[in-house]
Amino acid sequence: MTILIRQATIVDPSSSFNGTIQDLLIKNGIIIQIGNIPTTGNEEVINSPNLHVSPGWVDIFSHFNDPGQEYKETIETGIAAAAAGGFTEVMLLPNTNPVVSGKSQVEYIIQRAQHAPVKVHPMGAVSKQTEGKELAEMYDMHAAGAVAFTDGLKPVQSAGLMLKALQYVKAINRTIIQLPDNQTISPGGLMNEGIVSTGLGLPGKPMIAEEIQVSRDIQLTGYTESSIHFTGVTSPNSIDTISAAKKKDISASCSVTPAHLYFSDEDLTGYDTNLKIFPPIRDKDTRAALRHAVLNGDVDCIASHHLPHETDSKECEFESAQPGMISLETAYAATNTALEGKLSPQRWVELACMNPRKIFGLNIPVIKEGETANLTLFDPEADIIFTRDQTKSKSKNSPFYELHLKGKVIGIIQNNSSRIN
Repeated sequence: MTILIRQATIVDPSSSFNGTIQDLLIKNGIIIQIGNIPTTGNEEVINSPNLHVSPGWVDIFSHFNDPGQEYKETIETGIAAAAAGGFTEVMLLPNTNPVVSGKSQVEYIIQRAQHAPVKVHPMGAVSKQTEGKELAEMYDMHAAGAVAFTDGLKPVQSAGLMLKALQYVKAINRTIIQLPDNQTISPGGLMNEGIVSTGLGLPGKPMIAEEIQVSRDIQLTGYTESSIHFTGVTSPNSIDTISAAKKKDISASCSVTPAHLYFSDEDLTGYDTNLKIFPPIRDKDTRAALRHAVLNGDVDCIASHHLPHETDSKECEFESAQPGMISLETAYAATNTALEGKLSPQRWVELACMNPRKIFGLNIPVIKEGETANLTLFDPEADIIFTRDQTKSKSKNSPFYELHLKGKVIGIIQNNSSRIN
């Protein structure tokens, strides 16, 4: 297969062509020429106004529900959603049935996705069955291909278990991902604790539940000299704590979600169950602080938190709805729109490509002649409206339908194949 990308702005800090507009010729999955390239008529030509090309984006926290809950999502439909969202690699949660807490489950996921245009990276559970009691078979999972360890949607509550896990991953040079929440604080909270939750008569979840967990796990990480990543961070105090830890050379990093940058708790006044997520969407002042942290470099990554749910889990009373939204397909446009024209393509590529790869030890592609093509094509200025009919995910629980967003994914190229939207 031969692909010719016409007049694309290259966004790659590792490339000598960074910031320049070039043609790229890709043959059999290899970038064979960069420059002014004539057409022979035998290529698939990609030519789009304001086209940008970067190394492939990575999502670090997605749920494909396979095995066990294929009625929500499958590896195949999850891959289709990831490709449509511009992601060439995705790190998958272990909260499946059975839980990814052993070698065989890691091998199953890798086998299912080995020829896909999106590379799937299984994450192994920290604890057996994500029950938070005993360490899972972390070494065996690492040897089988697990790239990180997390209990995913069930944050590790035990300090002793987290200490052991951090010690263990240090020996294999891996990272623990924690969704920070002290679950003994307002365990029945349905949304952000504040004026809006009081007005709606819904139990709230305060940010201190997150902040306590972040502070504890930072101390444990410093003590073990290991590595931790906090995802779905919503509190400015949490981000300050993580930033202070970095200055002490503690290996801590964090990510925020597009939803927490785009929405505020005032958007829940209509009881839209697609906006019921965990951690909950915060107030406008907190949202503004999160946006600032993304732009000033305090936030390391954007994580989609793609959590598909079938209709029955969402079309019900708010109190009964399952938390989560699909978000791979809208991650870029939602983030770009939320940041109101202040997010440069270069900063987005740091957040969605370079930093995730560095933190989790993934290969960093370079846009260079002779290198394997692992590319995302996008237009930062194009206006889009995401519709239900466009959705590649098996589930449809998105709050972004029919919203006007800025930032379009043109497609991806990887594994000697292309997916063009």
